[in-house]
Amino acid sequence: MKLAPSEEQLMNYLWKLEKAFMKDLLEAYPDPKPAPTTVATLLKRMTEKKFVAFKTFGNSREYYPLIKKSAYFSKQVKGIIKNFFDNSPSQFASFFTSETDLSQEELEELKQLIDRQIENKKQ
Repeated sequence: MKLAPSEEQLMNYLWKLEKAFMKDLLEAYPDPKPAPTTVATLLKRMTEKKFVAFKTFGNSREYYPLIKKSAYFSKQVKGIIKNFFDNSPSQFASFFTSETDLSQEELEELKQLIDRQIENKKQ
């Protein structure tokens, strides 16, 4: 299941905070801040989608993520590769490196990362 852009934004704040009450999440937003009812609606939807859970303390709820950011991001990238690049990581890499205007230094860093992964796979 995928999060809507507004849910992803809120989820990023929750991932950063690790656990948070409504007031903490509202403070994380830049100005102009959304209405508390908007954030409450997003949290309700995200809870229904099983991305977020909460513990109740009196009248307050402390929210926490049920999925790690890396797991969510990995699933989204795999979906992009499947849906837009015929399930070909090579096509994705080719597009990414040619269309994102990376500097030579950034390309070298990517090459080093790939070389390290190749070495790890050999072991």
